[in-house]
Amino acid sequence: MESSPRIKRRFAQRKFQGRPALVAYLTAGDPSPDLTPELALALERGGADILELGVPFSDPIADGPVIQRASDRALHAGATVARVLEIASRIRERSEIPILLFSYMNPLLRFGFDRLGEEAARRGIDGVLLTDLSVEEAAEPVAQLRRHGLDTVFLAAPTSTERRLKLVAEYSSGFIYVVSRTGVTGEQDSVAAGVAPLVEKIRILSDLPVAVGFGVSRAEHVQAIGQYADGAVVGSALMRLVEDHGSDPGLPARLEAFARELTTPAEASQ
Repeated sequence: MESSPRIKRRFAQRKFQGRPALVAYLTAGDPSPDLTPELALALERGGADILELGVPFSDPIADGPVIQRASDRALHAGATVARVLEIASRIRERSEIPILLFSYMNPLLRFGFDRLGEEAARRGIDGVLLTDLSVEEAAEPVAQLRRHGLDTVFLAAPTSTERRLKLVAEYSSGFIYVVSRTGVTGEQDSVAAGVAPLVEKIRILSDLPVAVGFGVSRAEHVQAIGQYADGAVVGSALMRLVEDHGSDPGLPARLEAFARELTTPAEASQ
């Protein structure tokens, strides 16, 4: 299926400029549902190209401690799937940044997939990343979401078999998210060395843009990923700022500055 116009356009713009797109993750509702739209807009001002809006979940098994704690805080602050959709609406009223709903299956199944597709599309969400949906069982959920014009993004990992990579390519639209290493999300000193060959494998199977995440936390990581991929995903490093400065009125400015730090070196080198 054709990619979301917003996602497709953003990757094309960054490719033309010769730099990777910055995909920024925020746990919706941390430190509060009311503040999340301001944080998203601050990241966009700093240079973020695509927003992953995380649906908080009580058992985020793919996430490291920083995002686990963020989910816990967001749940205590009253974030639900319905509230996350409202947050997306508020962002869309003020921005054309592509929005990807990042979620585990459990909260979406409780909400209802058909209802989710309808409401997400109505509120300006461009796609859904289904973190723990086995790609072998993806056909029906993907069909339900695609009926509403939503992209579906799947994870390709270093441990993925050839068959699984083919299914990831088949069921993904918008872009493919390559996990740089096994394990959970979290900040690392360097990007795993084996990720470039995995990106090349994906390119043989699909012409979709490829974004690399897990452990990406510095400008040099983003630049290195830009040598072989179309985008870099930053999550835990952003949520650590939220954790450390959640009660600080200057938090949006801090996030904006950090996003600019992640993107400026690539721009300056053109």
